[in-house]
Amino acid sequence: MASKKTIIKKIQIVLTKHFETPHDAFNFFDKNGNGKLSKAEVVRLLKEADINGFIRGIVGSKLIEGYDKDGDGKIDWKEFKTAIAEMAKDIK
Repeated sequence: MASKKTIIKKIQIVLTKHFETPHDAFNFFDKNGNGKLSKAEVVRLLKEADINGFIRGIVGSKLIEGYDKDGDGKIDWKEFKTAIAEMAKDIK
């Protein structure tokens, strides 16, 4: 299984190489435009980041569990920004 650091690096590569800003990435993955990323939308981001299909669901659940501060089971823009900032610290 990929390490946390490897997963974070892959996510960062997708966010920085394919999008001008983190907000552009958030909007791209927010397919229904409700301002929140569901687990399915987070899993899609992980698929784009080339995270192995076997662990995508697990990682998606853990990301939501770790960053969903309002408890709605989704990641909003504020939570997404927090996640990006924390992930950046984790790979330094």
